[in-house]
Amino acid sequence: MTFLSVARLGRYTAAAEVLGVNHSTVSRRIAALESAMGGRVLVRTVGGWEVTDLGHRAVTIAERIEASLRELVDGDDTDAVHGMVRISAPDAFTSVFLAPAMTALRREHPQLAVELLSATQRVRQNRSGVDLEIVVGRPQVLRAYATPVCSYALRLYAAPDYLAAQGTPAAVADLSAHPLVYYVESSLQVDELDRALQELPDSPASVRSTSVFAHVEATAAGAGVGILPDFLGDADPRLVRVLDGAYAHPLAYWAVARDEGPRNPAVAATLAAITAYIEQGRR
Repeated sequence: MTFLSVARLGRYTAAAEVLGVNHSTVSRRIAALESAMGGRVLVRTVGGWEVTDLGHRAVTIAERIEASLRELVDGDDTDAVHGMVRISAPDAFTSVFLAPAMTALRREHPQLAVELLSATQRVRQNRSGVDLEIVVGRPQVLRAYATPVCSYALRLYAAPDYLAAQGTPAAVADLSAHPLVYYVESSLQVDELDRALQELPDSPASVRSTSVFAHVEATAAGAGVGILPDFLGDADPRLVRVLDGAYAHPLAYWAVARDEGPRNPAVAATLAAITAYIEQGRR
């Protein structure tokens, strides 16, 4: 079971935290397993601990043992979706989609613990310590499972009072006279988000933030024209679209897990719950 946790999380320390033991205990148990099996089940890479060919055989057996132990403890009340799932995702996705989807999932599986880690960054080759990572744009990853979750677009929004005072842009070129509310360029890590700004003309000094919710509030307060996800901007009654039809930067959210991740019932259920929640909202 210790080996299975490391295989899923890719890091001894993360597995130790989930199991409630220390790092040396995890290391000692893995060493004992490798001694018993006569070879390496894990190999260290830049992306964390990866499962070897021998290790994949051990994963299959360990998953059967896990299911049997659960059945032994819980009897007829066995629920394969239990334990903890850790998800890294951008703020907007977490608040609008992930938090309500996970709340609904836990109603069905109360023995499941969920940890949501806020992060707007490019996909990490090292997904150690998380079961699932939600990123913006199609990820280029090795030894990982990736699947699209939903599409959206960045569009331009402003407060009606701001437009009444400063004028409504009639063309993209007119934005050079308007402050653009967006991410701090020096801290922007996602290429697709950076390209959205590069498609627009240079603008006057403006309010910039690493938080998309600060973008929304600054735009609503009249700080300028905000570059916002349409699922946030369209839902805010304080905002109206600007240059609708003239500017839209299409994007998509993708889910990424380690190779072994989707075999974990909790991770598989999490992916299914996210997809179901988004599809339900679009109907």
